[in-house]
Amino acid sequence: MGTEPLIAVALSGGVDSATAAAMLVEQGRRVVGMTMRLYDAGGTSASLGGRCCGPRDIEDARRVCQHLGIPFYVVSFEAEFEAEVIDEFVDAYLAGETPNPCVKCNQHIKFTPLLQRARALGADVLATGHYARLEPGPDGAPRLRRGRDAGKDQSYFLFSMPREELAAIRFPLGGLDKDEVRARAAEYGLPNARKAESQEICFVPDGDYAGFVEARALARKRQVPGPGEIVDEAGQVLGRHRGVHHYTVGQRRGLGNLGSPAPVYVVDIDRGRNRLVVGPRMDATSGSLVVRDVRWLTPVPEGPVRAGVQVRHRARPVAAELLPLGDGTVEVRLDGAPIVAAPGQAAVFYDGDTVLGGGWIRASASMSVSATS
Repeated sequence: MGTEPLIAVALSGGVDSATAAAMLVEQGRRVVGMTMRLYDAGGTSASLGGRCCGPRDIEDARRVCQHLGIPFYVVSFEAEFEAEVIDEFVDAYLAGETPNPCVKCNQHIKFTPLLQRARALGADVLATGHYARLEPGPDGAPRLRRGRDAGKDQSYFLFSMPREELAAIRFPLGGLDKDEVRARAAEYGLPNARKAESQEICFVPDGDYAGFVEARALARKRQVPGPGEIVDEAGQVLGRHRGVHHYTVGQRRGLGNLGSPAPVYVVDIDRGRNRLVVGPRMDATSGSLVVRDVRWLTPVPEGPVRAGVQVRHRARPVAAELLPLGDGTVEVRLDGAPIVAAPGQAAVFYDGDTVLGGGWIRASASMSVSATS
């Protein structure tokens, strides 16, 4: 008794992580449940009604642990979440970029400080309810691979995990599809087996990203981007926009009547001059990308490498050549038709179903990310 390694399971309050914990208990593992508190009950975040890791979810996770007969701990990361996820989200939109806070949360919260807290409890590994797999590569080191359920695969959000910690991570659901997980949750009698999934960013549950950005910016005494000009690529003024934080490269809806006989799309966000540049969809695409802050989950390539590049969660990877430029930057040269890739989005590199690494699409020069906001 007590010799079996201890596994900490990150419980979000949802059915996936609860099922992961139940599977480990069924296997006879020593399991402890851990839930993150990301919202200060007396602060701004709580008043915004965040879903994941909010008060109701914490209570759901507690009930799951009671049902499974395992210890339950709540760990507080309010300050870290606000600084590393929420503030970065706001700063990116103010700069005219399109952020992905789920990747940032995995990078800065779940697989760094949460793993450290798990170790402080004596746990050897941290398990989560992500739909992804970790399997040995040719050198025996763990490789991150897509989950079996293509519709639920979450490997895109996990590329920024610390490579050196992969051996301490487990994804029990990686070989299952969602229907199987629901069925198992019912068989285990989990109290949240029928709980609906949240499809929105946890701290923006109503989906109004621009409204959230404005509220946070004002609370921090930051200037909110005001209305400005919508221009074509020749600089001719076509209309007015509501503020650059309402838009992303490739967007068509929400531009209003610009008097154009053909559909137009946002092709650039000129943050320095507070302008939206619009044009045909083809002009919103690119055949090459520069990706910054690249993190590799496999050995760092010394030269060009072939890969599939995915720039959205549901997008199909596009065949490309990766050219490392040094300083954590990679040029991506696409083989086929150009794609819409908004600055700030994650670009993830795949070899088949194995994640090689990924980074963040760099803004164009006109976007002036460092412009005063």
